[in-house]
Amino acid sequence: MRSKVSTKRQLVVPSTVLRKVALRAGDPVDIDVEGERIVVTPKRKTKRKFKAKIIKDPMSGYPVLDTGPDAPVMTNEHVARILADFP
Repeated sequence: MRSKVSTKRQLVVPSTVLRKVALRAGDPVDIDVEGERIVVTPKRKTKRKFKAKIIKDPMSGYPVLDTGPDAPVMTNEHVARILADFP
Protein backbone atom coordinates (compact mmCIF):
# COMPACT_ATOMS: atom_id res chain seq x y z
CA MET A 1 0.00 0.00 0.00
CA ARG A 2 1.11 3.53 -0.65
CA SER A 3 0.52 6.76 1.20
CA LYS A 4 2.02 10.25 1.10
CA VAL A 5 3.49 12.54 3.72
CA SER A 6 1.50 15.79 3.83
CA THR A 7 2.96 19.31 3.96
CA LYS A 8 2.31 19.14 7.71
CA ARG A 9 4.52 15.98 7.84
CA GLN A 10 1.50 13.78 8.58
CA LEU A 11 1.12 10.29 7.19
CA VAL A 12 -2.28 8.79 6.45
CA VAL A 13 -2.51 5.09 7.32
CA PRO A 14 -5.11 3.24 5.21
CA SER A 15 -8.20 2.14 7.14
CA THR A 16 -7.61 -1.51 6.16
CA VAL A 17 -4.26 -1.41 7.97
CA LEU A 18 -5.78 0.28 11.03
CA ARG A 19 -8.53 -2.37 11.23
CA LYS A 20 -6.00 -5.22 11.08
CA VAL A 21 -4.27 -3.94 14.22
CA ALA A 22 -7.45 -2.50 15.84
CA LEU A 23 -6.13 1.09 15.96
CA ARG A 24 -8.39 4.10 16.28
CA ALA A 25 -7.82 7.86 16.19
CA GLY A 26 -5.95 8.97 19.31
CA ASP A 27 -4.41 5.56 20.10
CA PRO A 28 -0.74 5.80 21.13
CA VAL A 29 1.95 4.29 18.89
CA ASP A 30 5.73 3.83 19.07
CA ILE A 31 7.70 5.01 16.05
CA ASP A 32 11.18 3.62 15.39
CA VAL A 33 13.66 3.77 12.53
CA GLU A 34 15.25 0.48 11.47
CA GLY A 35 17.72 1.12 8.69
CA GLU A 36 15.70 2.72 5.88
CA ARG A 37 12.34 1.67 7.38
CA ILE A 38 9.94 3.51 9.66
CA VAL A 39 8.26 1.05 12.04
CA VAL A 40 5.00 2.03 13.75
CA THR A 41 3.91 -0.22 16.62
CA PRO A 42 0.61 0.11 18.53
CA LYS A 43 1.29 0.82 22.21
CA ARG A 44 -1.43 -0.10 24.65
CA LYS A 45 -1.07 -0.09 28.40
CA THR A 46 -3.95 -2.48 28.85
CA LYS A 47 -6.17 -4.40 26.51
CA ARG A 48 -9.44 -2.77 25.68
CA LYS A 49 -12.40 -4.36 27.34
CA PHE A 50 -15.75 -4.38 25.67
CA LYS A 51 -18.96 -5.42 27.25
CA ALA A 52 -20.75 -7.86 25.01
CA LYS A 53 -24.32 -9.03 25.13
CA ILE A 54 -26.40 -11.46 23.16
CA ILE A 55 -29.26 -9.81 21.34
CA LYS A 56 -31.85 -10.95 18.82
CA ASP A 57 -30.89 -9.95 15.27
CA PRO A 58 -33.77 -7.82 13.95
CA MET A 59 -33.34 -9.14 10.39
CA SER A 60 -32.91 -12.89 10.98
CA GLY A 61 -34.32 -13.32 14.46
CA TYR A 62 -31.23 -15.34 15.46
CA PRO A 63 -29.23 -14.55 18.59
CA VAL A 64 -26.06 -12.56 17.83
CA LEU A 65 -23.21 -11.12 19.88
CA ASP A 66 -23.31 -7.30 20.16
CA THR A 67 -20.14 -5.53 21.35
CA GLY A 68 -21.29 -1.97 20.68
CA PRO A 69 -20.18 0.73 18.24
CA ASP A 70 -16.70 1.30 19.76
CA ALA A 71 -15.53 -2.30 19.45
CA PRO A 72 -12.85 -3.00 16.82
CA VAL A 73 -13.87 -4.65 13.58
CA MET A 74 -13.23 -8.40 13.71
CA THR A 75 -11.44 -9.74 10.68
CA ASN A 76 -11.31 -13.38 9.59
CA GLU A 77 -7.74 -13.47 10.94
CA HIS A 78 -8.90 -12.30 14.38
CA VAL A 79 -11.60 -14.94 14.52
CA ALA A 80 -9.20 -17.68 13.34
CA ARG A 81 -6.70 -16.69 16.07
CA ILE A 82 -9.39 -16.76 18.74
CA LEU A 83 -10.75 -20.12 17.58
CA ALA A 84 -7.25 -21.62 17.41
CA ASP A 85 -6.93 -21.10 21.18
CA PHE A 86 -10.42 -22.44 21.88
CA PRO A 87 -10.37 -25.81 23.66
